Amino acid sequence: MSGSCLMALAQVPWPLLVVIGLFVCECMGGCAEVDSKTEAVRGEAFVLGCISCKRREEVSAITTLDWHFKPQGEENYTHIFHYEHPTAEVLDEAFMGRLDWLGTLGEDVQAGTVAMHNISYDDAGTYRCTFTRTLLLAGFRQHVTVEKEVELSVVDVANRELAAVVSEMIMYALIVLLQLWLIVVVVYCYKKVSEDMDAREARRALKEHRELLDCDGVSLEEGK
Repeated sequence: MSGSCLMALAQVPWPLLVVIGLFVCECMGGCAEVDSKTEAVRGEAFVLGCISCKRREEVSAITTLDWHFKPQGEENYTHIFHYEHPTAEVLDEAFMGRLDWLGTLGEDVQAGTVAMHNISYDDAGTYRCTFTRTLLLAGFRQHVTVEKEVELSVVDVANRELAAVVSEMIMYALIVLLQLWLIVVVVYCYKKVSEDMDAREARRALKEHRELLDCDGVSLEEGK
């Protein structure tokens, strides 16, 4: 699996991996286009994800990545970030010192992930990432542009994701089922041991009874 794919999957909480197929837009030879989260918590860090997989992994490419931001209630986008290997530039003063590149470290960018620090309500809005990709084909170059948008909301307290709630419910259900199964096993084993002990006691009592009868028969014969 490519480093860009691993980096993207590393941002996904483990419960989501159970249902990851619901969030995969496209999967091509080790690259999965996983959607970004859309809810950030005020005062905390947030991973803004954007992935664009190449159609053909064997084709080399040179790609640049740009992020633009449009605040809620406004119409115009502002260019806030640009990555062109090996340089990552923060272009907007409001994001200075608050953006870190977490995407592909190389010319062939497929993961355009950035980390945002110290989230505030002013960060809510629409984020647009743009991949400008030049495919290095035999004899010519092909230019491809891919754009994706993330609608980000900012809250005071994180809402639990549906997948996390479902996975927790499943976990508790399994715990209950395992406990019930353990009780059934303990009861069965107890009954089995009890039955074996009763059978052993019955055999011993029968043996003692037979020995007693044999002794009485011998005594009667000697008395004659």
